[in-house]
Amino acid sequence: MKHLLSLFLLLVFITLSFSYGCSNRKTSDDPNDTLDVRIDYAPVDTDTVPIDTLESILAETPMPKAADELFDDFLFNFIGNRKLQIERVKFPLPVIKGKKTSYLAQKQWKVEQLFMKQGFYTLILDNEKQLELSKDTTIDHVVVEKVQLDSKTVQQFIFNREEGLWMLTEINYDGMAQNNNASFLDFYARFAADSLFQVESLSEPVKTTVPDPDDDFHMIDGEFYPEQWQDFQPPVLPKGFIYTIIYGQEYKQSKQKIFIIRGISNGLETEMTFQKKDGKWKLVKMLQ
Repeated sequence: MKHLLSLFLLLVFITLSFSYGCSNRKTSDDPNDTLDVRIDYAPVDTDTVPIDTLESILAETPMPKAADELFDDFLFNFIGNRKLQIERVKFPLPVIKGKKTSYLAQKQWKVEQLFMKQGFYTLILDNEKQLELSKDTTIDHVVVEKVQLDSKTVQQFIFNREEGLWMLTEINYDGMAQNNNASFLDFYARFAADSLFQVESLSEPVKTTVPDPDDDFHMIDGEFYPEQWQDFQPPVLPKGFIYTIIYGQEYKQSKQKIFIIRGISNGLETEMTFQKKDGKWKLVKMLQ
């Protein structure tokens, strides 16, 4: 993993652009209780800027008006700035769990950092074209999902742009079985946790593109076989839970899923393409 940016560069980065950039504690059945839980996150590595330092700096730095144009720019400010977060939650906030709807008052709100301390988030796409959606300034509805792979539940943070401003307008809880990516998520939960299953789930061979060790600006195309997985596996493979962002892409019962792990400020970027063959998901391509 690449070294973290200096504090100054990181501040500039997170204020102006998010585009390139948690523990498994169980929650209670009451959505309000869930929001009151303080989550202990495990950072990707120890070479990080303390979250309290970033929060204090962001809290004193007004979000540029242009940040409402791209959702990614807004979201990074939202999860890093306590004051802004309170302003951008539409209270009383509907919290929907099954057929039950409750409403969260401002005084009940606990700051939601999403993937801030984790250091990365994920994308699940059907095709490469959907990558462009994160750059679309006309999008006015985005969903950030926290998928609990172990308990097979999904918490959705629903954002809408109203009168030019992004707002958190609803939180929804559902089972993973109802998710549009249910089949792939079931597979990925096991893939991330079981090293033997990882090897069994590799195509022969897997196409890959990796950085040239002799030239930082050049990439090398190649391939590897299951027995070489240990040498090529991603530096981070989130398990237990993942955060993923849906920019309005409409998922289909596709036989292909592109799973992207994207770092916030640590240079992490892994793209894995899985295809369903004879009823089984197989990793066919990986870019790092």
